[in-house]
Amino acid sequence: MPDNSIRLRDAVMRNIRAFFHERDFTEVDTPIRLKIPCMELHIDAESSGTQFLRTSPEIFHKQLLASGHDKIFEMGKCFRRGERGPLHHPEYTMLEWYRANADYMDVLEDTRALVQTVAANTIPALYSEWRILTVSEAFLEFAGWDPVGHYAEDRFDIDLVEKVEPALKQLGGPVVLIDYPVGAAALSRRKVDNPLVAERWELYIDGIEIANAYSELTDPDEQRRRFEECAEQRAALGKEIYPVDEAFIQSLEKMPPSGGVALGVDRLLMLISGADSLDAVLPFR
Repeated sequence: MPDNSIRLRDAVMRNIRAFFHERDFTEVDTPIRLKIPCMELHIDAESSGTQFLRTSPEIFHKQLLASGHDKIFEMGKCFRRGERGPLHHPEYTMLEWYRANADYMDVLEDTRALVQTVAANTIPALYSEWRILTVSEAFLEFAGWDPVGHYAEDRFDIDLVEKVEPALKQLGGPVVLIDYPVGAAALSRRKVDNPLVAERWELYIDGIEIANAYSELTDPDEQRRRFEECAEQRAALGKEIYPVDEAFIQSLEKMPPSGGVALGVDRLLMLISGADSLDAVLPFR
């Protein structure tokens, strides 16, 4: 249990909290055990008795936005069943924040300022210009096809992992992969000028995915349709089907246009420390 990794985690988490408090965000504390997990195609919730451990605090944060809170953040443990590897762990620390009356580009500026502040000169490339590539541009250049308008889930996932992400690692530094096919962005809103594209981005630093952001979908009918489609896809894969969370769906009717981000604190710690595996920054594994 290396002492330096514990001290680094303490320093980073203090700096994260200071960053948001200085910007008038409210820190919130939402349930870790819940009756209905948020349904996503490739994310499986860990059971906890008759309930589940959260994979994200997202559904609670959106209900807080709907009730009038406009700038919120939370750091806490999240869980995903069956995820284990150099960049994955079944229990991990997630930072999520949301801003009402904002979109994915607004929270990208939050993310840039946060990461540059917290990394504090340990990753010099963060202070250079951040490269922004649309999914269409990246896939055309590195995989030879455009998934926007031609989305095929298996092909997209394989090419992202085997072709696009290694190319982003070769580019080095921070790269923002932006504007995903709607089929790969279940909780984000469509672009007004191109309904085939969702307002989603992911931040990669030296090829490692650090953060995922949306302009949040606030249409309850479309969200329900997407959950139902996801349930059909999960059934086809033999995965557990979760019911639709009606409280969450109803909250979307009152939720303002918002932008939100999920950032992996453990991965950020790994990059800051120069480690090549999460094991180096997790005191208990």
